[in-house]
Amino acid sequence: MQAIKEKITDMKVMNKVKSEAKAEEKAEKDIAKARMEIAHEARLAKEAEAKMELHVAKAGDKAEREIAKHSQRTVANVGRSEEEDVYYDGVYDDDHRGVGGPAPLYTPDMAQSTTSHSTLHTTAPPTHNNLI
Repeated sequence: MQAIKEKITDMKVMNKVKSEAKAEEKAEKDIAKARMEIAHEARLAKEAEAKMELHVAKAGDKAEREIAKHSQRTVANVGRSEEEDVYYDGVYDDDHRGVGGPAPLYTPDMAQSTTSHSTLHTTAPPTHNNLI
């Protein structure tokens, strides 16, 4: 009977040790899982930060290009009047060399010459109009 009591006591102790080991192992697994999740989130944060820095750098480059573009126009136009501007097919040519297109479409001189040689008939309708 004494041997049976000792076996039962030993079994209780073993079960207790086993359950403690199981609980400790579970806690270690939870800690490892939490570390993995933290590492994953840290990686995502670093990637997002790198993307943000890339976007900021691109925005800075675009801003510098726009500032340079506008400052070149401002510097080129210092001391000039608007009559000196020449426009080609939608391209601004500030030095009148024809770099922007094949031939000027508009200059201030042309504006004066076209108004004096107007071919519009505003006094009478055209004669070939059969509806009037």
